[in-house]
Amino acid sequence: MNEFAMLPGMGNMLKSLREERGWTHEKAAEEMGVSRSQFIKLERGERRLTSDYIAQAAQAFGVRPSEVIDDPDENVVPLMGYIGAGAEIMPEFEQVPPEGLDQINVPFPLPAEMIALEVRGDSMLPVYKDGHVIVVYKDQKRPLSAFYGEEAAVRTGDGRRFLKTIMRGNGNAVTLMSFNAGPIENVQLEWIGEIFATIPRLQVKRIEKMGGVQGRLNLR
Repeated sequence: MNEFAMLPGMGNMLKSLREERGWTHEKAAEEMGVSRSQFIKLERGERRLTSDYIAQAAQAFGVRPSEVIDDPDENVVPLMGYIGAGAEIMPEFEQVPPEGLDQINVPFPLPAEMIALEVRGDSMLPVYKDGHVIVVYKDQKRPLSAFYGEEAAVRTGDGRRFLKTIMRGNGNAVTLMSFNAGPIENVQLEWIGEIFATIPRLQVKRIEKMGGVQGRLNLR
């Protein structure tokens, strides 16, 4: 259930942290609870540094999660389009470049597998407002049943994208609920994006694109 392409894996400080302590690859791997080969791939950037690996490394080396990542720009997530909180949004997926429509700087560490979507509509008020940006996991990490009763970004079988509360439907179908709009009953889902963070629109500043280069969304 992978709807979006993703940026290359982020860099990390695993080698520096390991060498500062005089640890071998075997020792660092043991402390992190991974195999030696896994650690070497993580250190070299050959394996994606997920949120779980970041947490394991932070605990192993006794540092904050943000210190596992190599520079301030690691907290960048691509804006992959818009998501309807009321009426459906039908973006032209094939025209969204892998790096996204824009980039968002987030003031906290992010795992590599995140994307962002901008909310359109007001049916999820007061929690999600028009213009809010939600940061979600690119890949679905839990089974459908685990999302019942939760708010999430979803893509339906007919290509519509919504921000809704997922409720059990008939068979493998679900009903999508809003706070102040009617339900969408018995639809099939192709993708569920678990919400990691919400950025209020007043905290998001869109910088004008210059010279044909993609602009950025930067937090003030």
